[in-house]
Amino acid sequence: MSNILWQTQDEEDVSVISEKQHHLIVWNDEINTFDWVIESLVSVCGHSPEQAEQCALFIHYKGKYGVKRGSFDFLRPQAEALIDRGIQATIDY
Repeated sequence: MSNILWQTQDEEDVSVISEKQHHLIVWNDEINTFDWVIESLVSVCGHSPEQAEQCALFIHYKGKYGVKRGSFDFLRPQAEALIDRGIQATIDY
């Protein structure tokens, strides 16, 4: 007799997998300095200084960059915090 192992997935896991991922987009501007954007990404988004610096370079050269992914509800407070700091941020999907 062979032992057969069945793997099942909880309904909760399925909903997490199927949940639409959004992107927190930061836009380039002529007002905010690299240092301010980097400091804000570290403080608000939890980026490492190196990761924040790379994001700032993409933002500068590409005009915008998706700095974080997650659910809308997860990203909204971060977008609002960046906006409060004078950084243009939107949530896209």
